[in-house]
Amino acid sequence: MKLKAMLMAVAAGCAVTSPLAAKEDVTAEIAALKAEVAQLRATAQTARDRGDIQNLFSRYMYLHNAFHDPEIVPLWAKKGTPGIRAQYSNNGVYTSWDSIMAYHAQRPNPKGKLVFHYLASPLIEVAEDGKTAKALFVMAGVESGLTDVEAAKQAPEFMYVKDLLVDGKRVWMHEIMVKYGVDFIRQDGEWKIWHFHCYEVARSPHGVGWIPFAAKSQDNPFADDLMYFGEDGKPVLMPKPDAPVTMRNNPYRTDTGQTLDAPPPVPYRTISETFEY
Repeated sequence: MKLKAMLMAVAAGCAVTSPLAAKEDVTAEIAALKAEVAQLRATAQTARDRGDIQNLFSRYMYLHNAFHDPEIVPLWAKKGTPGIRAQYSNNGVYTSWDSIMAYHAQRPNPKGKLVFHYLASPLIEVAEDGKTAKALFVMAGVESGLTDVEAAKQAPEFMYVKDLLVDGKRVWMHEIMVKYGVDFIRQDGEWKIWHFHCYEVARSPHGVGWIPFAAKSQDNPFADDLMYFGEDGKPVLMPKPDAPVTMRNNPYRTDTGQTLDAPPPVPYRTISETFEY
């Protein structure tokens, strides 16, 4: 008798689920699973994008170090892409595909020249819409070479190691510190360099140090104008820029403090809602 009463009480307390309610529960569960799968796919795509972008810019740097400039050109956004630009100093900005690619036409690689730039601290943010991405890198490295004695007269004395000749040529050996702010754009399913901003932080001839070097060079326009040392170490100056700068570099000076000239990227939805390098 007691058992029967207990069973009746349990039966009375149990809600009966209708077929319609069961169908609604399944539909809600499927919708939740679809949303979760979509979120996981988006997260996986962002992770893949970050890896692709880091590989892209690392490839750029390896090719740059090896003077394989023609192979760098395809890493950039295609000709005709609106807004393409590059900035290397406070002298100006290059805003046309042709003026930017002129730098990559093929830098000379004379005997005795070494460029070794290595990247670190990548900070990469991919836009929520997946169309663009922003990245900030720091770089340290060396740049060095030999310059014909007569060609060396075209550059300030502070650029060279004092009283040193190798194979009858002047020696320049620079330690360099730089930040790169880069905006990337997705084209035909691949990431490409869109905006390139080189923020030189400091440099110094080997054994001198960046403070004494800055004291000598910070008001000399040569350091900003120099594009590279070419054949026989001859200084080659940057061409005239296309436009004035809108975001200034803050290289080390002995008479000023440091400022945040290269703002780190933060999460963003679309490029129109954030700054551009």
